[in-house]
Amino acid sequence: MDRSVETVVIGGGQTGLIVGHALQKKAIDYVILDASDRIGDAWRNRWDSLRLFTQAFMNGLPGMDFPVPKNDFVTKDQVADHLEAYARELDLDVRSGTRVTRLARDGSRFVAETATGSIRADSVIVAMADYQKPHVPEFASQLRPEIVQMHSADYKNTEHLATGPVLVVGLGNSGADIAFDVAGSHETILSGNEAGAVPFAIEGWFGRHIGTRLVRFAMVKIINTSTPIGRKVRKNDPKPPLVRIRPKELMRAGVTRVGRITHVRDGLPVADDGTVIDVGSVIWCTGYRPGFDWIDMPVFDDGRPRHTRGVVEDVPGLYFVGLFFLHSMWSETLTGVQPDVRHIVDHLTSQH
Repeated sequence: MDRSVETVVIGGGQTGLIVGHALQKKAIDYVILDASDRIGDAWRNRWDSLRLFTQAFMNGLPGMDFPVPKNDFVTKDQVADHLEAYARELDLDVRSGTRVTRLARDGSRFVAETATGSIRADSVIVAMADYQKPHVPEFASQLRPEIVQMHSADYKNTEHLATGPVLVVGLGNSGADIAFDVAGSHETILSGNEAGAVPFAIEGWFGRHIGTRLVRFAMVKIINTSTPIGRKVRKNDPKPPLVRIRPKELMRAGVTRVGRITHVRDGLPVADDGTVIDVGSVIWCTGYRPGFDWIDMPVFDDGRPRHTRGVVEDVPGLYFVGLFFLHSMWSETLTGVQPDVRHIVDHLTSQH
């Protein structure tokens, strides 16, 4: 696959496809490289009950709306199928099953190395989230061998859980959603503290017609790096509030709340108040770490790229898009990434 193009896009999820469409409209020669075997697999491989927090009309891609009623909260499989149809209908140049093993500079150009050859380019857009490597605490290895453990990245449904109570560790949106899902068939204990919650049910009348619009406006237009409040929030390393499954829904589902899990005693997890929790399964909703070690350029601090709204000033021609809070609180979402893509592609074309 040795080839030379103007721009290489690394990552073929929603961000990479939107970038490809924008480059296509600018008549820029590009190729999208994606490690997954099939477009949309990153969504298909998530837990079965996952749905978006916003309605279909907010999540259409440039040039193609979701083919479902506009107020539907679409499922993860609908998102995956829509991405695949988007790439096909817009004839985007996507090379699936092509993992980039090294990205480096070669003189004034970039070289993206893969198992099937190298691609040289004038510019590179890394269109990937910084949620790459599932993270679990080191003491997880000390749990009893009979306790079933999995990261949220591997959870699909309750089929593979052991009998007995289930401990879900981590109270972000993933932890809340998964705990609610598990509570239908298992005694469920949820560890952690939420960073607030939206004050309404997103699928009620207010949520559908007013609330989700207000949240989107706040998360994209107000809480971003162009506003004083956005810069302050970003500096404090924020956690998103709970959206679909809030403390009220968890309580109604019978989920028991405990504090942070801090260590293991006699093979069992222990909460920060000393409570020992006897469980059959543990689901670690403890986040991810960046996975950019294949980028062979000094553009990182603690594994995270240095950039100004996605533009890497230290390495002209290198861009990142799709990162959490790249510009706004929702920069990694379907609805929030689109302004960032426009900014990146406009900057790229201005350098030609």
